[in-house]
This record gives sequence, structure tokens and C-alpha cells, in this order.
Amino acid sequence: MRLATQMAEPAAVEVVDFAAIVREHQAMVFSIAYHYLRDRALAEEVAQEVFLQLHQHLAEFDSASHLTFWLRRVTSHRSIDSSRRRKLRPQVSLDDVPEPAAMPAVGDPMLSRALQRLVASLPEKPRMVVLLRYQEDLDPGEIAEVLDMPVRTVKSHLQRSLALLREKLHRSVGEENV
Repeated sequence: MRLATQMAEPAAVEVVDFAAIVREHQAMVFSIAYHYLRDRALAEEVAQEVFLQLHQHLAEFDSASHLTFWLRRVTSHRSIDSSRRRKLRPQVSLDDVPEPAAMPAVGDPMLSRALQRLVASLPEKPRMVVLLRYQEDLDPGEIAEVLDMPVRTVKSHLQRSLALLREKLHRSVGEENV
């Protein structure tokens, strides 16, 4: 006698039987996963996967003992698989990750700081256009897509910003040489 076909309406019985099966076995499934994985959230994910798979194969079980055996087996295998995946992709806190090594600055550090200050003095949109162009190496078409503006506006911002930066740099270098 199949578990899912005990009454005349199999679809309605399947839902009722499935809910009852989940209630009856959820503690066992979670316990196996939790004691193996030692991670509550991961154990809950495994339990969800197991019960999803159970729902897909519910009509295949002949007895309650067969169902319990199957749940234990699938939970064990899913827990092992989950553990393997976690080892392949270890979870590391961002606080534990060292800062990436920066490439040593080439050139004059004073000029670099002055240029950073000058770029920071630009208005918001032109500054973002300059950063995307020269820091991220995007072409004007890509910048236009990112900022949702016409390509001509991007080119205009670049032209004006570069002219303004040249002028400001010339003034600041000229003042230092005086």
C-alpha cells in the first residue's frame, strides 16, 4: 500500500500526508544534519533539500520504515555533500581577510595626491565620469550605460573636466614654483 494513495483523492491526500510526514520526521532529519555539520543554518538548508526531494519522490514509498530509512540515508548523503562544498568554499569573515596588497605607486607621490585633490574638487557627475574613465578604464559608451546618460554628455564631461583639471594643476604648480 502506497503512502500517498490511501484515499480516493491522491492529490489532497498527498499534501496532508506530506505535512504529517514532515512533522513526524523533521526533528530526526534536522538532528542528523546538525550533529554532522555543527551549523544550524546549514542543517536547516539540508533539511529543506531533503524534504523537497522527499516531496518529489513521495509516491515511491511502500511503508513507513522504508520512508524513515530513505530520510536517514538522504539526510546523511546531503550532509556529507554540504560539508564537502563548505570545504571547497570555506566561509571566511571579512574581518579575517587581509587587505589586498597594493601595487607600489609609480611616479611622484606629491603629484598623485595633488591630482586626487583636484579630481575630488570636480562636481559629482563629472568626477564619476573621470573616475570611470581613468580608474576603471571604461570607454565613453560603457560610462554612458553605467550612468544612464547620453554618450555625448559623457564626452562633454570628460572634455570639460580634463580642461578644468589642467587649468587647476597649472595654477597649483605655477604657485609652487613662484
